[in-house]
Amino acid sequence: MASHRRPKQPSRTRVTVLTTAAAAAVALSANAANAAPSESKDQVKSKVDKLYEEAEKATEEYDGAKEKQKELEKEISGLQDKVARGQDELNKLRDGLGSMASAQYRTGGIDPSVQLFLSSNPDDYLDKASTLDQLSSQQVEQLKKVQEKQRALAQQRKDASDKLKDLAATRTELGKKKKEVQAKLGQAQKLLNTLTAQDKAALAAKEERASRASARSALGDAKPASGRAGAAFQAAQTKIGTPYVYGASGPSSYDCSGLTSWAYAQAGVSIPRTSQEQANIGTRIYSQSDLQVGDLVFFFGDLHHVGLYAGNGQILHAPRTGTVVRYESMSTIGGPFEFGVRV
Repeated sequence: MASHRRPKQPSRTRVTVLTTAAAAAVALSANAANAAPSESKDQVKSKVDKLYEEAEKATEEYDGAKEKQKELEKEISGLQDKVARGQDELNKLRDGLGSMASAQYRTGGIDPSVQLFLSSNPDDYLDKASTLDQLSSQQVEQLKKVQEKQRALAQQRKDASDKLKDLAATRTELGKKKKEVQAKLGQAQKLLNTLTAQDKAALAAKEERASRASARSALGDAKPASGRAGAAFQAAQTKIGTPYVYGASGPSSYDCSGLTSWAYAQAGVSIPRTSQEQANIGTRIYSQSDLQVGDLVFFFGDLHHVGLYAGNGQILHAPRTGTVVRYESMSTIGGPFEFGVRV
């Protein structure tokens, strides 16, 4: 009879190797199918510039939320002080009524209406003519003061409560905008990391050449600036080479509207923090030929970028992440010139 031997089973090591190899083959196949063709440095730069523009737009919204938070915190603090002072005044008025009640008791008893007031809200009693008839003119006057103070205090407390709700919503919005900016910057950095060191160096050199060319061009003839615009421009010039950082307003880093608001502050002029708000001050200038050095200049339809006019079609601004405060041609900003503002 023929013997029936069981086929020899592959060793555990052999099975593991074969399984690993098969998995690797599948993975390589999938990656080959999904991988996008390698992009040139110019294509990468175009995508990165777009992400930086989106990040700057989100940055201005972030700056706006941050400014609103500051304003709300200041308003809440003022309301809380008013509430505290109002409560002290109310307590004093009530003490005055208590003194009247004590005097009445010593001379024969407490007026029933005053007694009721001391244990409850006076509004119900003051609305009843029969109650008013039972009070002396001095007591009526004192009760009316208490009533007015209570109403004012209730309104102040409501205002403070409403502001606190606004503050909570603003803080939530601030957090969302911060995450949005960080996400855009993170995407841009991932794209840049796909470039070779040689490509990165070439892009950096191109940026540097453009900055030098714009600086030389900006030194030509230009219409004279007004006193405070000239002072603001001179202040901004001292920050050339300072890095762009979103949400920053100096003195060691800036975003676009952070630089312009800081520069005008050095000239003794307080302007709003965000580019959209800065666009609503001063006199608008729609013709580029009418711009003067130091005028605010705005770009993109939503006005999310602002700089200072430097003459000869150049601006001095904080462009975007990865750059520094510098001169740049208005034609290379990446968005259309909308208008200028003379402060």
